[in-house]
This record gives sequence, C-alpha cells and structure tokens, in this order.
Amino acid sequence: MSTSVMLALIGLAGLASAGLYAWRRKFIDAVLVLVAAAALGLFAAGIRLPGDAGQTLTLDPDAPAPMLEGVRAFAVKGDGLRAAQWNDLPALPLQWQRPEGGTLRLHYPRQLALGRTFTLRVQRDDKTDARLQLLAENGQVIADARGTGDLVVNWLPPLAERVVFKARLLDAAGKMVAEGPVPLTIVEPNILQVQGRFGAPSFDLRTLNELLAGSGALLDWQVVLGRGITRTELPLEEMKAPNLLLIDAAWFERASGAERSALLGRVAGGVPLLVLGANANDPGIWSRTLGLRLQAQPADKRIGTPFELPVAPLNPAAREAGEWTGSDNMVWTRNWQKGRIAWLGAGEWHRHAITEPQALASWWQGVLDRVGVELPRDVEWLEPEELPLPGQRMELCARGVKGEVSFPDLRLTRSWSPRTDAACVAVWPEQPGWLQVKDAKAGTHAVYVYAPGDWPQWQAAQRREATGRYAARTPVKAREGAARAFPAWPFALAFALGMLLLWWRERR
Repeated sequence: MSTSVMLALIGLAGLASAGLYAWRRKFIDAVLVLVAAAALGLFAAGIRLPGDAGQTLTLDPDAPAPMLEGVRAFAVKGDGLRAAQWNDLPALPLQWQRPEGGTLRLHYPRQLALGRTFTLRVQRDDKTDARLQLLAENGQVIADARGTGDLVVNWLPPLAERVVFKARLLDAAGKMVAEGPVPLTIVEPNILQVQGRFGAPSFDLRTLNELLAGSGALLDWQVVLGRGITRTELPLEEMKAPNLLLIDAAWFERASGAERSALLGRVAGGVPLLVLGANANDPGIWSRTLGLRLQAQPADKRIGTPFELPVAPLNPAAREAGEWTGSDNMVWTRNWQKGRIAWLGAGEWHRHAITEPQALASWWQGVLDRVGVELPRDVEWLEPEELPLPGQRMELCARGVKGEVSFPDLRLTRSWSPRTDAACVAVWPEQPGWLQVKDAKAGTHAVYVYAPGDWPQWQAAQRREATGRYAARTPVKAREGAARAFPAWPFALAFALGMLLLWWRERR
C-alpha cells in the first residue's frame, strides 16, 4: 500500500471517529481522536527536514572502495582519485582544493603504422628552459629537443615491432625532472590502392610513383607520353577497390565530358581525388566543373615548409576560396558529396628525393592526410583514458568487436559490453608490462601497464582532471546538503498516549 493511500485512510478514519464523538457530545474524546490520527499520519509519512545529514568521508586513493552508509559528502586531499575510482562512487558534494603546478602530460600514439613519423609531445606546467630526450631500448638517444614551453621530438621507425622507449626530461642544468617508459607498437601499414591517370610525364610523377611503390601501395598507373602513346603500369595483385584517385591537371583538361563526369561520380561515391595542379593551363574548366577559381601566380613564388618548393603557375587566390580550404603545404580541399577533392598547388618535389628522402616522404604523408585517404579497418583499438596500473581497474574499448575477449596473462575471458560507438571490457592488471589481449576477430593486441612509480607527474595531472570532472557533475541539490529524517518516536508516543487516554475515558 502506498503512503498516500495509507494517509488518506488514516485521515478518513480519524474524521469519522471524531464526528461520531462530537455527535454524542463527547468533544474531549473527539479532540483525542484527532490528535491520535494526526500523530499516526505523521508517523507514517516519515517527514524529512532540510539540512546536512550523515558524515563527510575522507577518501584515500590507495584504499579499497569505502562503505557509504551515512555518508553525505566526500573530502579528498592532494591530486584526488583516478577516473576509474570516481566512476564507482555516487555523485556527492566534494571538498577538495586543487593543487597548482608540478604536473606534465605526454601526448603520443600508442600504435603507429610503419612509414609514419612518431611524435612525442610533453606538455608542462613549468615553462622554464628544459630538454626532452627519447631513448631507445638500449639507452641510445634517438631524438631530443630543447625549449621553454611544450617540447616535441620526432622519430621515424625503421621496422614494424613492439618497443618500450624511455623519455627523459631534464632541466637547464641537466638535472632529471621526469623519466618514464614510452610504449609503442609499430604495425605494418594497410595497403594503399591508387589509380593514377596523367596527361604528361614528369620527374615529379616518377618520384611519386617510386614513393608509393616503396610504401607497398598497389598502383594502376597510366601516363600519356604522346599522341596515341600511353605507358601503363598494372598493380602487382588484384586491386579490389581503389581508395585514392590521382590525376594531373593536364589529364582532366584534355578529358572528355563523359570521362570527367565518370570520375566525379566515383568521387561522389566516396573515393577521394587528388589533383596535381602544376601543369594546369585552363582556369575556366576548373571554375565550371569544380568551382575552383584559379589565378596566375608569380613565377618566383615558393613555399618553405618543410623544404623549398615552387608553387604551381595557377592556384586559388586565397587560403579560403569558396568551397575550397587551403593549408600551409599548398593543398586546397573541398567535399564532394560522400567524397573529397584536393588540389596540390606545388611542384618539383623530385629535387628533394635524394637529399631529403625522409622529409619528402613525411611531406607527402601530410598531403595524403589532407586528402582524407581512409584505409578500411575492421577493428579499431581505443587507448585507455588513463594510465593502466597494476591492481587498478582498466577499461579497454574497441570498435568492430563483439563476443568474447581473452587475457592470457590473467587467465581470464570476458564478454564485450556494447557502448554507444564501441564495446568495452574491464579488467584488473596484475603486474607492469605488456598485457596480452586476444580477440577472435581482431586477433592479438597488447596494452602496456605502467608501474605505480612511472610518470608520477603525469598520473597527478590525470587524477586532478578526473577529480575536477567528478566535482563538476555533483548535483546542485546535493551541494545544499542532504535532507535528514525527523525522529519518528515522538509521533508514535503521541498516538499511544492519545489512544490510552481515549481508552481510559471509555472505561470510566
């Protein structure tokens, strides 16, 4: 029976009894009945008064989850708790003074495709002069940087492997500020499938062909050498679905209307198109077909990042040109229904193929990234939100997985739990190092578990951020204090006394 129905019945019974006593002119008895009914109703209602109830619990980051009975608020000192610990607690008012300074944050990819440059960035609260070193597993320094703000080092992996580098941060005097592991998994790149159509040969085309072939890409390459003469290069294996269309401006300008429509139809279906604009001659065609307004450029105009390149004779007049958006590497892009079109307004990169091969490869990787070439991936592993530590709950998520996943090192098998855009599973690592993961669809994977003493400044930053997020999600009403229950025994006593007096008066 609900409280409302019970209160209604008590009220009706009290009023009816009081009415009968009043009709018999026993007014004192009627008052006693009303008092007893009111006391019984208040007892059943369980009245609660505003104000603070319970105690404030001081949380210890190293202690197990506490008992929360009678707790109205939390208090924590220092950097606070990890996100996994806060997620296990209800939203209650938090007493916490955020510390200032003394933290750093590392930003780097945990998994990298071979051929891409590994970049480690250290974000510091302290802006004094410092030096960042990246050390190989044998202790050799493979990259370093010096500066006063955020520090960045780059390194190009030579082969696919799983490694644990070490990063070291030194102050201006060479004293150690921070040091810790930097785990990295370098994987074989997915195969790029390129269909190229070109209206004229050039040294740039030959260099680009060698770059793509050296990366393992499949090439369907056709270059017009003269009237009725075309050099064709077929892919080494079957090309099922090209994920990049590559043309030069000369081919597009000489193509028939049907060929252009067919090309743009494929782009509209989702395949990106890159146009090499160095040999463009007819601005009208580009304006009519793609909405790209080209303007003649000075003959001596060049760009200087990362090396000097002359710009194309015809390029958009501004960085923002209608539907087209430019970048520092002279690449303008626009969306084309489901696909994307890019215009490369620079040339003569072949001059750097011998003297700066790594810089050239990195520059071309940036160009392809701007084009938006997306290689199909059945499974995508997501990195944990905070540093995995032994004995602490770690949540591992991935896209494109379902069913069960096993952790051989833990002798554990769990089921993926679906989320909005991924599936996740929670485990408790037992020791530092690589934690092996096996999934029927995704194959093998590994997550690095840090030691409790690794990167204390980074852990402090993550705890502060997690504690700040918890404090922000505490309900406003909870901050005002929890309601406390009014003692029920006075109402029970009043009801009992009223009924005893009524019984005594009836017995007289």
